[in-house]
Amino acid sequence: MVKQLNKITDDERIAISQSEYDRIDVNLKYYQNKFPKVEYMTSNGYKRRRPFHGSELDKKACERLASILFNEQCEISAKDAEANNFIESVLVQNHFNQIFEEKLETAIALGGVAARPYVDDQDNIRIAWAYAKQFYPLRNNTDRISEAAFASRTVKTENDMPVYYTLLEFHEWTGPTSYKITNELYRSEQVDVIGMQVSLSLLYPNMQEVVVFDDIIEAPIFAYLKTPGRNSKNLESPLGLGLADRALVQMKTINQIYDQFYREIKLGKRKIGIPEEFLRSEIAYNADDSISEGMPMVFDTDQDVYVKLRGDSADSGIQNLTPEIRASQYHDSLDILLRSFEDYVGFSAGTFSLSSNGSITTATEVVSNNSKTYQTRSSYLTQVEGFIKDLCKAILEVASIGELFSDGQARYTGDVDVEIDTHFDDGVFVDKDKQKEEERTDVAASIMPKLQYLMRNYGLSEQEAKQWLKQVDAESPDFSANSIDEEPEEVE
Repeated sequence: MVKQLNKITDDERIAISQSEYDRIDVNLKYYQNKFPKVEYMTSNGYKRRRPFHGSELDKKACERLASILFNEQCEISAKDAEANNFIESVLVQNHFNQIFEEKLETAIALGGVAARPYVDDQDNIRIAWAYAKQFYPLRNNTDRISEAAFASRTVKTENDMPVYYTLLEFHEWTGPTSYKITNELYRSEQVDVIGMQVSLSLLYPNMQEVVVFDDIIEAPIFAYLKTPGRNSKNLESPLGLGLADRALVQMKTINQIYDQFYREIKLGKRKIGIPEEFLRSEIAYNADDSISEGMPMVFDTDQDVYVKLRGDSADSGIQNLTPEIRASQYHDSLDILLRSFEDYVGFSAGTFSLSSNGSITTATEVVSNNSKTYQTRSSYLTQVEGFIKDLCKAILEVASIGELFSDGQARYTGDVDVEIDTHFDDGVFVDKDKQKEEERTDVAASIMPKLQYLMRNYGLSEQEAKQWLKQVDAESPDFSANSIDEEPEEVE
């Protein structure tokens, strides 16, 4: 029988409802600031449509949170030397520290992101990323998702018509130590339908339909990052909530206020009402040189601000009809809603609100004034740290499978279950002056090496720090040298 799917969630192996991905579509709409056009009625009774001008608040908030969670200064290391060198080389080759901040931003917006290491045609280990809409849990344990499907879509033009191909990659455990990957390709001529299953050779001639690893893999060869907090929209779902889910009412109202304010500014251009007799009539001639009757009155085409007045209102002459823009009302409304938005998504007061209390001078004040932001950051970092550890172990799992490489040789032969350490740069949340003072005390107490102190607090490399210490030793007088090298005088 030919297999056909309308939605990916129609597959019996997918253990999640379609409503979760409909919710993710709403999150994506707010993140991309793509809304349907607004219909309105003109003064002449005609229906018109205009673009909706949103605030892009969701994008700004996700970008802000991602920047304080992860940056290029993050240090990832393994306790085992061989594993550490291999993981570092793979992460550097994939530009992980530069790319992950962008992926983290979309994870905050949509509720999660997944990463899957694979071997490319040049036998290099690459990292493939899957957004929340491309990741489908099959079965989940109490602590993490152990089985999942990844979806990727390709559009081709056939007979001058777009055709949509969807590749589904299923990762399943068929036994305690048996790991199976199944690849399925579907074809459809409709954008919102997955379609009918077809042969992989249509797009992927070298791809196998089923690959089984027996007694080789100990953990899933993918990692999933879920945003912190309970999924209150679906208590049975293992997927996380996006930022818009946490403050949907506030975000929707803020966008409406932005749109209305933009519209009011556009319609608030200067308007002047003038009496009808101030206008001139356009003269047109017939074929017999007679003047045409009934021609409308016109005014200077360079002017679009005149509105003629009829009746008694024309007696007052030129009138200013420009409406007053309600800037203060919009400002106050936005300020209230932005403060409510900050509270719902976990930012400290004043992060986005218009009436901020001013700039923050020291890092100590950042910690105290941004305590809620700091707590939110800590919750996210717990999830991020677990994701990085799972990804590093998945990289070691893939590198240990020789069958994935063209020469049949594994790239890593050490222990896969190694301890991974992640050191995040706290940035503005750490008082650098206070940290330097505390570490200076540790050096004096012989708890911290001088070399590490110079590298951490002065941004020196190990070689530069060693050179500093040599210069310090050379410039410091050694009073004990004479007592050691010279013979003591005899006392008579």
